[in-house]
Amino acid sequence: MIQLEALSKQYFGKILFHDVSLRLGDRERIAMVGPNGAGKSTMMKIIAGLVEADSGRVVLSRSESTGYLPQDGVYHRGRTLLEETASVFSDLEALQDRGALLGREIAALSETLGPDHDAVARKLRELGNIQGILEHRDAYSLETRIRQILSGLGFRETDFHRMAEEFSGGWQMRIELAKLLLREPTVLLLDEPTNHLDMDSLEWLETYLKSYEGAMILVSHDSRFLDNLVERVVEISLGEASVYTGNYSSFLEQRVLRARQREAAREKQEAFIEESLRFIERFRYKNTKAKQVQSRIRVLEKMDLVETGKKDRTIAFRFPDAPRAGKIVMELSGIGKSYGTLPVFSGLSLQIGRTDRVALLGVNGSGKSTLARIIAGREPFQEGLRTPGHQAAIAYYSQDLSESLDLSKTVYETVLETDPSRTQTELRTLLGSFLFSGDDVQKTVSVLSGGEKSRLALAKMLLTPANLLILDEPTNHLDIASKGILQERLLEFPGACVIVSHDRDFLGPLIDRVLEVGEGTVRDFRETVEEYLERKREAARSVEREKKGDPAAAPTGRERERKRLEAERRQVLSRKLKPLRESLRKVEEEIRRDEKRKAEMEKILAEGGSSRDGRAIQDLHKEYHAVASRLEALYRRWAAAEEEIDGIAGDFR
Repeated sequence: MIQLEALSKQYFGKILFHDVSLRLGDRERIAMVGPNGAGKSTMMKIIAGLVEADSGRVVLSRSESTGYLPQDGVYHRGRTLLEETASVFSDLEALQDRGALLGREIAALSETLGPDHDAVARKLRELGNIQGILEHRDAYSLETRIRQILSGLGFRETDFHRMAEEFSGGWQMRIELAKLLLREPTVLLLDEPTNHLDMDSLEWLETYLKSYEGAMILVSHDSRFLDNLVERVVEISLGEASVYTGNYSSFLEQRVLRARQREAAREKQEAFIEESLRFIERFRYKNTKAKQVQSRIRVLEKMDLVETGKKDRTIAFRFPDAPRAGKIVMELSGIGKSYGTLPVFSGLSLQIGRTDRVALLGVNGSGKSTLARIIAGREPFQEGLRTPGHQAAIAYYSQDLSESLDLSKTVYETVLETDPSRTQTELRTLLGSFLFSGDDVQKTVSVLSGGEKSRLALAKMLLTPANLLILDEPTNHLDIASKGILQERLLEFPGACVIVSHDRDFLGPLIDRVLEVGEGTVRDFRETVEEYLERKREAARSVEREKKGDPAAAPTGRERERKRLEAERRQVLSRKLKPLRESLRKVEEEIRRDEKRKAEMEKILAEGGSSRDGRAIQDLHKEYHAVASRLEALYRRWAAAEEEIDGIAGDFR
């Protein structure tokens, strides 16, 4: 059991929370929620004993132990992955060594003093105690437990003997999480544990935590993760902590209900105050009413006003309008990509339609971010062709904010550099919609929190109108309210989206196509994320049944034949469409070339052709009309080609 007693904390004059009291019972699971900067992580660090509160205290019973997973900043080096994770059992290893030494000493003393000697009996008792501890803590199956947890978190067998420093930042956090789960503290404090997990590892962790024996406090922006695990929600907002019983969805409903109740109580109180003031004013000087007037005055003086509370500020934006793209907004053909001798993709081909909503899914390290950068034009490749569609305009959001933002620049300089043509008022208005107001715009990027950097990167992205959005883990550092607003804006967005994310609730309403990235290739599924995950779960269940010898698990002949025919149909469709798409691509190239020339001539004609004689101006007019006529014909060819492609594709549905 943990008791928080009147905790208060402020930084640089800003009150994070004041007079917060809370009790966490055995095996209780609590979600701590609130906007970025509200003090959730600070509260976790105070409970873990890493930060001191300004006032108040944390009371733990002697039998309690805490384990804290920070959001980032953890690095391991000098040991292999297995050695690093096994280091949490150093006390058990010491006991095993002590037990082995006692065994040798008992054997030697038994020979010299006899097995019944008191010295032998004392050492036997000590050895018995050690063996009892080792058995209680399941010390004889430590390596099996280590391997199970590392595998669940996405590490491969080939990773186990790699040096810990070889792993990237996200994998470093997984190592720390594995160590924490192996330690089995009585209270787990997990600060955004899902940020560095892929969807498979996330589902494994969720299942593991459901059966965890200890208590838990979770900070997460993944609402489904919270819904499936917690039974109480603590909201930290505007310096206060409010407690709600139930999971995250229940908390949202209760919060709305409480707000309505406070509003109704406030309106009722204001009506009473207004009526009382009228009574006092009316009868203030009437002797027969003096006692009642004084009574009303005393009631008003003692009355506690009902506070409806201030609302947390939230981001507010819309994606700017962009030109309508062609039917195919991006095409990759035969892409080959490797890092040195390590192959990533080979012969990768895919198309993205102008209204496709695509999720890139796969285990970490499979190449999702690499593919996103290739599509965005930010990553070179060794083989193949990347062809943007007609009028394709791309905006890219990187999960690695340190690459996409200059840490030495201010918030304002960051957006000004992106689009110097905007006025100061326009840029400040944009920044204000992402909660950067007043002196905030002069902060350097280096001092911003993870959530603030995410908001700034989104603001920067909005300065360029786009019809193809490529978002790599856009929700990792956003609070739940900001994530919800981003989701709403994406639902309204008329163009194509390619999203790398492990957040199931975020992807759920957005996605109608899944690209599964792994083993150097991409598998294309025209389905929702939930349909994709359920199909994977069913496949896993089928494998388990096969292992147990269940004949019903094996695919039937009819099912195999259906899959074979579907594959053949896809191949036939691909052969029919390939020449048409190549022709369409050439038409789009001609359109781009002629549109560019037309724009150049329009600029010259608008300036009056001051450096040209009359004959040159006449020639320019003739060329302009010829290019305009040719463009009209090209537009008709483009529309006809798209209709033909749509018709053939429709016949194969």
